[in-house]
Amino acid sequence: MSGGRRDESYLDISFERRMDLVEFRVHEKAHITVDGDTCRGCTTRACVTACPANLFVPVSDGGILFNYEQCFECGTCYMLCNTEGAITWTYPEGGHGVVFRAS
Repeated sequence: MSGGRRDESYLDISFERRMDLVEFRVHEKAHITVDGDTCRGCTTRACVTACPANLFVPVSDGGILFNYEQCFECGTCYMLCNTEGAITWTYPEGGHGVVFRAS
């Protein structure tokens, strides 16, 4: 930003290009955990359809597979989940998580 104006060049970058600029600093301890057993009783599967990174995958036994390594940390899954205890979400430890870089 210069002179209080938004950087117009950033607005011209496509979503796909912006995601190319994301760096994931993955910690060995997941900041989101999903209890697949608890998910078996879910009828909405909101996490599957709402996750912008498509990290939730339903499996044939009714559970959910989840890969936290490419998570944007938006919290959408946690906010939409209607099954108590199915998703546990915390911020990643310092120095880990998503880092958005300039082009």
